[in-house]
This record gives sequence, C-alpha cells and structure tokens, in this order.
Amino acid sequence: MPSIDEPKLISGNANMPLAKAIARRMTMYRGMSVGLVDARVERFNDQEIFVEVYENVRGEDMFIIQPTSNPANDNLMELLIMSDALRRSSAARITAVIPYFGYARQDRRSKARTPISAKLVANMIVEAGIERVLTMDLHAAQIQGFFDIPVDNLYASPIFALDIMEQFKDGMSDIMIVSPDVGGVARARELAKRINAPLSIVDKRREKPGEVAEMTVIGDVTGKKCIIVDDICDTAGTLCKAAEVLMQHGATEVHSYITHGVLSGPAVERITKSVMKSLVITDSIQATDAVSSAKNIRIVPTAPMFAQAILNIWNGTSVSSLFETETLGPIYEGIL
Repeated sequence: MPSIDEPKLISGNANMPLAKAIARRMTMYRGMSVGLVDARVERFNDQEIFVEVYENVRGEDMFIIQPTSNPANDNLMELLIMSDALRRSSAARITAVIPYFGYARQDRRSKARTPISAKLVANMIVEAGIERVLTMDLHAAQIQGFFDIPVDNLYASPIFALDIMEQFKDGMSDIMIVSPDVGGVARARELAKRINAPLSIVDKRREKPGEVAEMTVIGDVTGKKCIIVDDICDTAGTLCKAAEVLMQHGATEVHSYITHGVLSGPAVERITKSVMKSLVITDSIQATDAVSSAKNIRIVPTAPMFAQAILNIWNGTSVSSLFETETLGPIYEGIL
C-alpha cells in the first residue's frame, strides 16, 4: 500500500463554504496547497444521489466534510454514498467530519413506541465504511457511545470564551452565563468557568414540543449582561422567551451564544424582533441569506479548529489539546 503523504478533503453539498474554509486553513498551517478532491455529488431526475470521484484516492487518508443539517436526509445520504464510493476506491481510511450531527435530538426513548434515531444513524455511518467521526457539540454526549468507532467531539465553548473576552473585554465583571434549561447546565458551567463568570439557570416547563409554558430564573441577574449558552437553536421560541424573562428580572442586556444555528421557520424573524442584543452562532450549518443579513446575528468560524483537528487526527496527535485556550488562542488570533 502506498504511503499516505497528505490528508485529503472531499465535501458534499451541505456546507461547501465551510469545507473550502477548512482547506484554506490547512493550506496556511501546512505551508502547501490543500484543496478539495475533485468530485461531483449530483441528483438524478428522481432525486437519487450520484457520486463520482475524479481523483485517485487509493491508499489515501480521506476526510469527508458533510454536516447532516437541513435537508437532513439528503445530506446524510450524500455522506453515506460518498463513503461507499471512497471505500470501493480503496481509500486507506475514511473520517467523517460532521460539524452538525443531525438526528442527535432523538437520542433516547422519551415515550413508548418511539425510535432512537441517533443510534440508527450511527449504525448506518459505520456500515458505510466510515472509520472515525469528527463532530462538534453533540446534543447528547452519550451519542459517542452509539458508535463502535472512534468519535472526536469538539466543543465550541473555547471559541465562545475567546470571543466573549474580546467582545466584552471592558466589562467582564458584569457578565453572567445563563443556561436556558437544567439539561444544559454542564455546558454553561464549562463556559462560565473558562471566563470566570457566575452562572444562572432558566428553568422551563414544556406543555408540548416547541412550546414553553412557564419559565423561572434561578439566580440573581439584576444589573448583569446575560449570555445564554446552548448547543442548538431551532425555531428560537425558547431562546427569545428566555431573553424576555431575563430582562424582566433586571438584566441590562441579553446575548446568546449557540453552536448550531438551525434557525428554521420563524426563527430569524423572532430573533430580529426580540430583546436580545445579539445572537452568535458558528458556521457548522451553512447560513441562509436571511441569517447572513440579520442585523443582530453574528457568525464565528469553526474552520481553524476543524482544520487543526483534522491535521491532529492525520498526524496521530491529541485532539483534546484544542479544548485548551493556550492551544486555541493562537489559532484564532486576529480572527475574532
């Protein structure tokens, strides 16, 4: 088998701008050109997916960059079919880089006669020939255990910590980190610890999915600049309601830092009309025109982190080193 000289990147249609940004970053880190493998991922007239790889990948270390965001089923099938094409072309190793892992919210049986779709998707990924998964902020950490292959789960909190310290450098003493529900306390506590800020919780009670019946603030937010931290923002109903409740309880400003901006349905309109001063999301999901043009939505890049993580996997070095500010800080210097 030929030696693997360089990692090779290939991308589906889910988030081509992010894939190109990762390739540019890797070019900077390597000091040599790193591009996307030439391929076509198209649809037949009946919407079946067809993949053709134009370059030789025999014996190569391949990284497929493909978040499984909306349309989730199409993007997931692109990932699986690309993996099959690479496996049948004798690629040495296939790593799926999935910045946003779809179906992650279906990680357990919450009611009788319901599926655990996250486990089903994990099985499909393994059966397609993928040997490693690189993702970011899984909705539930236990999903890593659904796979029988290595899973590297990156965290956005180090990036958010760097951004917060830059954006609020003149008033860090007034910052309060807020978890929008009890289930997200660990994530919020991690960010609060990084920036040495206090923590508050908004306790919500749902009548049914997508609707919030009641919210209670745990902790004193009077006179604080509150930063809500979560992994996913879908319709933004909970987020906007939480911002209102915090302002009613004496907060001076409310900002939000969300890893994955799903932002479906009325989300963008709700956010632009809300009392939230800003919403910061990552580019794990390709932004729509509405999201890009929204005056109070800002996008921070994940390409520097993913590029370094891919190189670390290829080199066989630590990925968890990217969780440390000392390691990540220089990578993001001049970007945030």
